[in-house]
Amino acid sequence: VHWWLTVPLVRVVWPDAEDAHENGVRILKELYRFGLHPRERGRLNDAKDLETEVFGYTLVNPLGISSGLDKHGEIPTQLLALGPAIVEVGGITPIKQSGNSKPRVFRIVSQRGMINRYGLNSHGATLVAARLRQRVREFAYKQGYGLDEDAEQFVLDGGAGVPPGSLVKGKLLSVQVAKNESTPQGDIEAIRRDYVNATSLLAKYADVIVVNVSCPNEPGYRNLQQIEPLTKILTSVVAAAASVDRKVKVRTMVKVSPDEGSEEQIASICAAVWRSGVDGVVVGNSTFSRPDGTGLSKVEADVMEERGGYSGPQLFHRTVSLVKKYRRILDYPLHDQKVSHQTEQQPREAKDTQIKASVKREEKNLKGASNESTKQPLLRTPKTHSSPTTGGIGSDVASAPASIPAPDLEQSFTLQESAQPATLTSKTIFCTGGITNGQQALEVLNAGASVAQIYTGMILSNTKALSANDCYDSSCVWWCGENNFYEAGDEA
Repeated sequence: VHWWLTVPLVRVVWPDAEDAHENGVRILKELYRFGLHPRERGRLNDAKDLETEVFGYTLVNPLGISSGLDKHGEIPTQLLALGPAIVEVGGITPIKQSGNSKPRVFRIVSQRGMINRYGLNSHGATLVAARLRQRVREFAYKQGYGLDEDAEQFVLDGGAGVPPGSLVKGKLLSVQVAKNESTPQGDIEAIRRDYVNATSLLAKYADVIVVNVSCPNEPGYRNLQQIEPLTKILTSVVAAAASVDRKVKVRTMVKVSPDEGSEEQIASICAAVWRSGVDGVVVGNSTFSRPDGTGLSKVEADVMEERGGYSGPQLFHRTVSLVKKYRRILDYPLHDQKVSHQTEQQPREAKDTQIKASVKREEKNLKGASNESTKQPLLRTPKTHSSPTTGGIGSDVASAPASIPAPDLEQSFTLQESAQPATLTSKTIFCTGGITNGQQALEVLNAGASVAQIYTGMILSNTKALSANDCYDSSCVWWCGENNFYEAGDEA
């Protein structure tokens, strides 16, 4: 019904993909008002096989929704209700901006992909922060804490027993910040102020601040991924996040481009991460690259030539490769040191035994990751991700050489004195790009990521990849059951 009726109907009613997106957000908000919104139902993860540790929190699963679906912080509660453990809203600029001219979003249905050149249209950090603040106050009131500033502060300080961003136990809210288009490209100090100003307004209501330096639709972003400007930006954002008025720490991550994939480029980014004290990396974004256009209709071939970032299932193998590279290079400073990981580490032999046992238990249900599968099982997920010297889960990570073939790596990873903690802590990786089913999510997790995020695969899903009983609503995002997850979605 979804693939053959709902999605074609949406395309008829809203031929423009952006109109479909905006109306999907509006409809979801209205459904929530009346308690009719789609939400996680049925069997939950009673065996807790999907739980994973991220930033000291035990998350209900390792799945998330990427930024872009909720660009303006309008529906974080509704999206969290769908089942993912992490929702990322944004990107949000310090000052309101309209983005690029329309049309700016294009579907390539046969490829299950899309091209967008939104250009970071944003309502601005002040308005989005007000929305998130109102959400905290409404939560405080419903919990009986009151409706004033003291009640708000009580929740933000962790008094309610839930993360102060998501307001849901076992889940986190990420807020992505970006620079304004009007900020001069070469003025790093002005760009730094943009990120700091947005962070100062938004961090109080987030669990994680994500710094976007990889937007393919805005000029100058690729230059921000060079080591010196990136270190300056990230150091300032870390300081701004640490200065917010609340007791619960705000974590920081940087979102990087899939087009910056050489060893040297990744080494520079990872060095900036270590120098600045950022907690982790979100690997992946839409790409300048295009898939092979063989067999496309004339209309879709023309769409493929549109300017903008492409996203779709063709990005998956690149995503896996990038996660492995980032895991390996991020872990370089941990070599020959006593590493303090965020969760309890197991010996490699014990971890391998655990994974093999899990696979054996589930192999009777295991099917290929094709569209013809009725289910895509998600086996027991890795709880932590180790450096090669301490035993990674993914075979490619585990077999990686201890030395990284980047000529200036040791110099790049020389940490500033102020950035050197007594004991180094492993950096966290989230990833996004081409993930469309449970097999693929497991693959990126075993490659070294802690969370697998999805966007395009949700809104352009083929329901042949799931059974009818598992798709409780045509708008659902993730279905997380015991050792399984399924994805579907609407053209919203």
